[in-house]
Amino acid sequence: MDKKLIYLLIIFTIILTSGFGCKTVDKKVKEKMQPITLEYWRVWDGPDVFKEIIEKYNQMHPYVKINYTKLRYDEYEEKLIDAFAEDRGPDIFSIQNTWIRKYKNKIAPLPPTITMAYPVQKGTIKKETVIELRTKKSLTPKDVLNKFVDVVYNDVVIKETDEKTNKSEEKIYALPLYVDTLAMFYNRDLLNNASIIQAPQFWNKEFYKDVKKLTKQNNKGQIVQAGVALGGSDNIARSSDILSILMMQSGAIMMDEERHVLFHMNQFDANNQAYNPGKMALRFYTDFANPAKEVYTWNKNMEYSLDLFAQGKLAMMFGYSYMIPQIKSMAPKLNFSIARLPQIEGNDEVNFANYWVEVVSKKILTDPEDTKKGEKYVKQKLDTAWDFLQFLTSEEQAKIYLEKTKRPTALRSLIEWQLDDPEIGIFAEQLLTAKSWYKGNEPKAAENIMKEMIDEAVARQMELEDIIMLGARKIQQTVK
Repeated sequence: MDKKLIYLLIIFTIILTSGFGCKTVDKKVKEKMQPITLEYWRVWDGPDVFKEIIEKYNQMHPYVKINYTKLRYDEYEEKLIDAFAEDRGPDIFSIQNTWIRKYKNKIAPLPPTITMAYPVQKGTIKKETVIELRTKKSLTPKDVLNKFVDVVYNDVVIKETDEKTNKSEEKIYALPLYVDTLAMFYNRDLLNNASIIQAPQFWNKEFYKDVKKLTKQNNKGQIVQAGVALGGSDNIARSSDILSILMMQSGAIMMDEERHVLFHMNQFDANNQAYNPGKMALRFYTDFANPAKEVYTWNKNMEYSLDLFAQGKLAMMFGYSYMIPQIKSMAPKLNFSIARLPQIEGNDEVNFANYWVEVVSKKILTDPEDTKKGEKYVKQKLDTAWDFLQFLTSEEQAKIYLEKTKRPTALRSLIEWQLDDPEIGIFAEQLLTAKSWYKGNEPKAAENIMKEMIDEAVARQMELEDIIMLGARKIQQTVK
């Protein structure tokens, strides 16, 4: 804790306990200056990432203490659910962008205004610190649309209808620190050895040719070098995301505004001819695991795609920026690069977003320890939690976070700042065309259903139309 923060804490203690400065510290100010402790749970990033940002926030609000806890991903959601069941747990926490509706009844939306106490130095000759109450407007849904990339607005802003008045209102349920996008990782040495000048830009005949050049089998017909990680489910990193983006690029409607799953439905071209983009995408994806196809390069017996890539036995795979340090730690000498996600030639560009958002727990409103302190204290704690999140996700603080974590920004204003970054630039380039889709109240179940579709298509025991129709119906059952 730096000297300035200690000094401010001493001043606050004197003001609150001695009556010093009573002209400016009235009853309302004292209520807003009650010591507040916020428990903040996340995954992926350690406390060191947030230390500087929390200290800066404490300089403005010394009476606020933020306890940061990092949990393992494989235990995170279980600990969250257990904590809420026992009426405890975090005041602020992170969730995956597709989990927002699943957790909607456990998180509190951003209030329209927030009132906070600020220490202010006044006077010219004799300076003194006085406390001011400031009420400011919170971010609005329009602000989210203008400040963040489009996918954020679509994910975190939820329109709700008041049952009594029948009026609709948009509410903000989360804010992000970053947005990651799906890109292509490729082994430069393997592409060079195959005389492939650059990574493929489109899912076209050239892509097929490249995969064929890069795939090698031994005399037993076993794949010893895979051209691309496509066609599998559990042994391919984020296979459900890859299938999803292929469907979306093909024109499939994953889910409409009324939350109907529609990726199995036919579309119509300019000549009114019916085609099924979902089926086309599933066939394209699984062709690479079909021994009867020339592009056969994958099967269920192969190692996990990330491991194969690190071993230099996989030429191309698809992943996110968070995989860069994983690959470097596994294979420090691997000569790899990152390219934009291939697109369907002639179609509009569509990329895929995968990220986490920060939310405020509704537990604050019912916590027994907090409610004992009164309704005003509870309101102040809720205000403080959301005030911190707005501070955390502002441009200045987000920049600190992004520099430490090397992740792509969620803010439009910082995209250009990242474009020239040799590692993050590609992911940032794709942000403005990145999309995601709501996967129902059980997003993990939806991902498993997508994997089941892949396995069934590879096994070829059902028609593709039946596979995607059944998959859509299963996901629809999770939607509420």
